[in-house]
Amino acid sequence: MTVLTTARLTLRPARTDDLAAMHCIFADPRAMRYWSHPEHEALAQSENALGHLIATPTEFILERQGVVIGKAGAWREWEVGYILHPDHWGQGLMTEALRAVIDHLFCLPQVPALTAELDPRNLASLALLTKLGFVETRRAERTLQWRDEWCDSLYMALPRPTDPEPKTLV
Repeated sequence: MTVLTTARLTLRPARTDDLAAMHCIFADPRAMRYWSHPEHEALAQSENALGHLIATPTEFILERQGVVIGKAGAWREWEVGYILHPDHWGQGLMTEALRAVIDHLFCLPQVPALTAELDPRNLASLALLTKLGFVETRRAERTLQWRDEWCDSLYMALPRPTDPEPKTLV
């Protein structure tokens, strides 16, 4: 079981007892605004999402002072995904978490690059990924229907670093 630590966070594998905390995030319309679907209305939806988190060893639950505040990691062919409870936005926590996740993932020899898909209107996420070195690779229109509206997608990538020095996990 891989556990990553940063100055303010512990990133650990998901557990079944994370359900209530993750449901608070997945049920929050602010957190889910730019997600691939609207907020969860039923606990069973969050239970299903948590099951996927538990089954994916490259996804991590974010804990701050023992409290679950979000998740970050790679979930599909090295696609980065993350979500943070809105009470913790604007504090640099996701930057801290993703730096640890990126360093960890690039220690795995099978990871050629990381990718991300986001709604181009999500300026905070765009700024975060840009700060971490991701670059835009393409855009597509009307890729996702979110309730009654069609949303566009912006695709980004971060190639494996060419630095011959191995990274040390934080």
